Amino acid sequence: MLAVLATTFPFFALVLCGWLAAERGLLPDSAIPGLNGFVLFFALPCLLFRFGRDTPLLELLNPALLGVYLSSALLIVFFTVATTLSERVGMKDAAFGALVAAFPNTGFMGVPLIVALLGNAAGGAVVSTILADLFVTSSLCIALAQAGASGHAGRAAFVQALKAAASNPLPWSIALGAALGVSGLVLPGPLAKVIAMLGDAASPVALFSIGAVLSRSGRANRKAGRVTPAALYLPVAAIKLLLHPALVFALGAAARWLGAPLAWPQLVALTLAAALPSASNVSLLAERYGADNGRIARIILASTGLAFFSFSGLAALLI
Repeated sequence: MLAVLATTFPFFALVLCGWLAAERGLLPDSAIPGLNGFVLFFALPCLLFRFGRDTPLLELLNPALLGVYLSSALLIVFFTVATTLSERVGMKDAAFGALVAAFPNTGFMGVPLIVALLGNAAGGAVVSTILADLFVTSSLCIALAQAGASGHAGRAAFVQALKAAASNPLPWSIALGAALGVSGLVLPGPLAKVIAMLGDAASPVALFSIGAVLSRSGRANRKAGRVTPAALYLPVAAIKLLLHPALVFALGAAARWLGAPLAWPQLVALTLAAALPSASNVSLLAERYGADNGRIARIILASTGLAFFSFSGLAALLI
């Protein structure tokens, strides 16, 4: 357990540093979009490019791995919607609550953290979950959020979400890296060094940015006087941190028992990816689509704070 904590603590400490910097005004809110832009368009694509290049294509597109992960995500989405939909939580808010319950912070936190715990061999499994969540989970939840108006509106929202996923640089960087790996081509030394330097910067800047985003969301909610009862966000955080990884592990173990080509290290990587806190960018999506962003931000904040204990404990059990 101490060895796991020694690995996970620095990652969560960087999130705390970002939160403190924004809370104390050392990092102005106007600088946060710049940090996010650096991570999203420069550092993280280079990191994922390297994993895409170094991971065999069949590992990136392993049908058993993707089947287990997507089945779990869909079950979590529909379970969360069914259990949270009420007079106080409409379909739009329930759908975005389902998205934070099923969409882990794999890009900004999961890739460097799980690779640090399991080694570079786990990178392919974790990168596969990013593709699944960007194209399927997020698109489905956005469509559900817009489905209240009409079926046509829901289909249009689904198509729009797919277009947004296709315009995201992360899947393209993975695809470009995979193509380079299959071709056997080698990048010129100076260009490879630039990519390596940017990729190495992804983890610390992304984690720092997560903390800053959480601070900004919390202060915005306090300023607006938005008070969300704990009963409206803590159960969803529990679904994210406890039920999601348990479901992934159970379905993955069943698939292995049935003979699916899913190795134990891949199952561990998938389970730990599901045990990550909620993706911080869902708060921006909720705000864009007019959902209760205060509730979504509290789910993300709660899952991030509690994940230090739940994630570390699960990692200690599985590794």
